[in-house]
Amino acid sequence: MFDLPIRRVMERKKFITTAPDTPVSQAARLMASKDTGAVLVVEGDQLIGIFTERDVVFRVIAPGLSPKETLLREVMTSHPKTLDPTQSYGHALVIMQENGFRHVPVVENGHAIGIISSRNAMDPDLEEFVADQRRREHYR
Repeated sequence: MFDLPIRRVMERKKFITTAPDTPVSQAARLMASKDTGAVLVVEGDQLIGIFTERDVVFRVIAPGLSPKETLLREVMTSHPKTLDPTQSYGHALVIMQENGFRHVPVVENGHAIGIISSRNAMDPDLEEFVADQRRREHYR
């Protein structure tokens, strides 16, 4: 499974995009309607950011900002790390584990085509992968 290309594992149905001038409240409704934890922020056809459920809590609610008045461009992660659809699923898991990400955009020829999320990694597989990674580090 870890050798599969990302293209075969990524989520396409739950892949949503919106503009940077979208209010947080509208983005949250979009995420809820698709039962997904992230929205990719695009300008034209270019990915410029990602906004996640964690961003709602830590960047909007906790500091007391208004979800109706705050725009995504103000609270999104700009220029997020991305993956190529030809890279392996194992590579995606390493990137997510090393950086503490739960969502990583998949980009091909400069265009967002999907997203890899921690949900893609069924918990037992991810735990086994992380344990193997730690064992390899231990023996180095």
